[in-house]
Amino acid sequence: MKDPGVVMVGGGLAAQRAAETLRRRGYEAPIRIVCAEPDPPYDRPPLSKQVLAGGAEDESVSYRPAWWYEEKGIELLLGVRAEALDPQARTVLLDCGVALEYGKLLIATGSGPRRLPFLDHANVHALRTLADARRLRAELVPGARLAIVGAGFIGQEVAATARHLGVEVTIIEALDTPLEPIVGAHLGRWFADLHLEEGVRVITGAMLESARGGERVEELILADGRRFECDAVVVGVGTAPATRWLRGSGLDEGGVHVDTCGRTGLPDVFAAGDACVPFDPRFGVHSRTEHWDAAAWQGAAAAKAMIGEYPGTPPLPSFWSDQYGMRIQCVGHPHLGDAVVLDGDPAERDFEALFTRSGVPVAGLAVGRPRSIPALRRRIEGSDRFAPEPKEEVA
Repeated sequence: MKDPGVVMVGGGLAAQRAAETLRRRGYEAPIRIVCAEPDPPYDRPPLSKQVLAGGAEDESVSYRPAWWYEEKGIELLLGVRAEALDPQARTVLLDCGVALEYGKLLIATGSGPRRLPFLDHANVHALRTLADARRLRAELVPGARLAIVGAGFIGQEVAATARHLGVEVTIIEALDTPLEPIVGAHLGRWFADLHLEEGVRVITGAMLESARGGERVEELILADGRRFECDAVVVGVGTAPATRWLRGSGLDEGGVHVDTCGRTGLPDVFAAGDACVPFDPRFGVHSRTEHWDAAAWQGAAAAKAMIGEYPGTPPLPSFWSDQYGMRIQCVGHPHLGDAVVLDGDPAERDFEALFTRSGVPVAGLAVGRPRSIPALRRRIEGSDRFAPEPKEEVA
């Protein structure tokens, strides 16, 4: 019987790295990548920076040119979505009516933005796709008034890019300090001050109640009665795994739990990237990590596991953010910390922070110090683990 090969649902980094890894290791059976977007797989971090600023052509963010997929025998199914998974029949049903048979399946559908029901207007934007960046880019003209709902890293990067383009920016955040659940109140305040210093109006502890306008939002109204006029709105209030299509398959719609090799609880079904919740053997917990580095490693790890190779221990999660010409980097799980120690001068945008739990390093953050990250990583990896007896856990 002919091997149906590997089907990858999702056209992001995890699927790209998985496909590259399989071909590099001599896998010769068919590989098909199901891409919901009409664009071939592309890199997403530039969306909030170079693409939004107009400094990068859309084609320049593609992972590979079209001829590469043809040369490697990788079929791209563009502009189609997965609607259901039937693990008994070993098929994925697409919205075009086709049922794709798989030998191995990689779930890599990423995540989607959370929506606010009263913000459904022509000038309200999310920023998850290249199409989103194209639409938002047209709004960012000098003097325009941009309101950003949510002060996460995407919202902050958009704010920094918009200020560079001469846009008036207001950030509205429900928490008392930005990023408090991740980095704590003290560092969260530093992020707020960073944007204030760059001319951004930062409103914290504020609940958005409604919006005024017709086809386009003209004014945002807070629960305390304050009003903010705007020409465009970006909503960045978090994401949710894009896994509703897995309903009835036996996998968790809230994010697919996997072991360190990307294996799910279903035979020959793997998951990687934002759609999965991987197990971290260092800390003995499943923890979702919505970052570039994690998706890259997880995609390659799942591919190795598909062909019987052990991918090794996953690296510590890490991410970076570029704002106002400055790189902010983090490694580890800062949300697990119960204390933080600073070295350097936050006021000068030159410092590092070590997060500990019961005195044990669990994460590090560096601002303007790219060379500090390897040392912080070694401190975390070389310490006694937070979990007393780290172990492999199968989904």
